[in-house]
Amino acid sequence: MCDTYGQYLTMKVEIDAAMQEVIKSTQFIKSGKVLEFENELSNYLQTNVIACANGTDALQIAFMALGLQPGDEVITTPFTFIATVEVLALLGLKPVFADVYPGTFNLNKKEVEKAITLKTKAILPVHLFGQCAYLEPMLNLAEKHNLFLVEDAAQALGTDYIFSDGTQKKGGTIGHIGCNSFFPSKNLGAFGDGGAIFTGDEKLAAIIRSIANHGMKAKYQYERIGVNSRLDSIQAAVLSVKLKYFEKHIKARQKAAAWYDEHLKGIQEIQLPQRVNYSTHTFHQYTIQTNRRNELQQFLKEKGIPSMVYYPGVIHLQEAYQFLGYKKGDFPVSENLAETVLSLPLHTELTEEQLEYIIRVIQEFFSK
Repeated sequence: MCDTYGQYLTMKVEIDAAMQEVIKSTQFIKSGKVLEFENELSNYLQTNVIACANGTDALQIAFMALGLQPGDEVITTPFTFIATVEVLALLGLKPVFADVYPGTFNLNKKEVEKAITLKTKAILPVHLFGQCAYLEPMLNLAEKHNLFLVEDAAQALGTDYIFSDGTQKKGGTIGHIGCNSFFPSKNLGAFGDGGAIFTGDEKLAAIIRSIANHGMKAKYQYERIGVNSRLDSIQAAVLSVKLKYFEKHIKARQKAAAWYDEHLKGIQEIQLPQRVNYSTHTFHQYTIQTNRRNELQQFLKEKGIPSMVYYPGVIHLQEAYQFLGYKKGDFPVSENLAETVLSLPLHTELTEEQLEYIIRVIQEFFSK
């Protein structure tokens, strides 16, 4: 599913040198390469960047910075990785779910609007699999109802959101706060955990930076309750090298996705990932839908081809979230996706030979 080592070999000399530089400097925490990387990513995204320990922390710190109160409602999707919702519950906020579009897997703006109540304080769209959620209508809803918009952009770094007037901004830089993960399999992946928080609001940026460093405003002076969430310098060094090749890597992913599109479009039993005019797609995952998902996955496994189901269990039906009071059938689109989605291998080192083999095996399965 992901050839992290193969990608490393293409940058080995630079990555090894960058890691050795950190070791020689002994600047391992919140200095040196971390500050350099924050500045480089800030220039790329054209917004403030605060590095942290992982994508889950990024979400938690973001909501701590907004000053929401226990019981405040946050609208999000039940079809996402658990971290999106987990942090809300940990902070005493109430996750309120809205269903998604069946083609893009992202929040349905009409369902979001129906979920707004007097207790709603924020909307939390997830840019699932590398394509932005339909943000412009959600920005309008946020303005109309005085809500925060927080983007879970952990799977969409580098994706461009295209506004109706033609202007573009990077996913994660459009709402009040954006959250990112550098998990090794991400499009920009570290060699361990890592995360970052984005905001164009200088005041919010200062609060976020303080919270991520124990609530500190100056050494041994604490102005708020915070956490210890830091990207270490060796990970920053790796990410800094990878960032130089990031656009090249995105193009490689898009090229592989185009190959899948071209060679799978004739199979009636497969629904390909939908493209939209308001977002580019950086393909953190290439996710198809088929009613024969489980059989296909087993067939691929027998032929030596990995595949993954993201996500087999919608959050509102998970045991830990029964307290929210949802039941089966409440979000039919998300529930159906959990039964039909399958992600195929998609990474920067895929060869034409590998792609041809994957296509040939899938065609063989559906010809039976």
